[in-house]
Amino acid sequence: MDGIDLSQVLAVGLVFVVAGAVKGITGMGLPTVAVSLLGLWMAPGEAAALLVVPALATNVAQCRGPYLRRLAARLWPAWAALALVTVAMPVPAAGPAGLNAHALLGGALVLYGLWGLWRPSLPELPPRAHWLAPVAGAATGAVTAATAVFVIPLVPWLQCLRLGKEEMVQALGLSFTVATLALAVRLGASGGGSLWSTEVALALLAAFAGLGLGARVRTRISGAAFQRALFLVFVGLGVANLLRGA
Repeated sequence: MDGIDLSQVLAVGLVFVVAGAVKGITGMGLPTVAVSLLGLWMAPGEAAALLVVPALATNVAQCRGPYLRRLAARLWPAWAALALVTVAMPVPAAGPAGLNAHALLGGALVLYGLWGLWRPSLPELPPRAHWLAPVAGAATGAVTAATAVFVIPLVPWLQCLRLGKEEMVQALGLSFTVATLALAVRLGASGGGSLWSTEVALALLAAFAGLGLGARVRTRISGAAFQRALFLVFVGLGVANLLRGA
């Protein structure tokens, strides 16, 4: 990332302002928005190196809450599988696989966007379905390793647990933190990019600026309408990445 031109510096800053604003409004979405936008001109691995520090920093507050022990006892199999698969999944070789990374990112974004627009009524998981935790975690780890997007199938699975509103917010913060840390380990082990640089510092500052902006406008807009528009954007960005990876 060294030696990028001014236009790219400004583009990175704008992306993280937008991503931070989305998180400020909805409580989630910074990595997904950042990777989907950066993926329009960067490789997903390069985009992932930029988002690790901002994602971790903006998730800290969301991890706090009174449900830590209960959530850890219930979710640790999913977290362990997510982290293991994210770190251990083989790194794709250079060449045609580099193009496939954009196709994988595009596919994940389209699926997430369509799922968000559809908003199906998800079943409540019975107690005997605890075996699904490592399955959901492993599947999310595979998607994270390939695309740096860690919402599918993690978020739908968490919704099936019927957690309370505040417990769900904390569960998302903790789960996203585990995913981000695992992604950082993967990038460090594979030499996928520096986790601290001038561009990362800019992304961090821009993300917090966007976070503050989103928090200020949150009460002035319809959350449901904003989320529908956001999922439409994810579908559009997914299609754009699919076309780039074709």
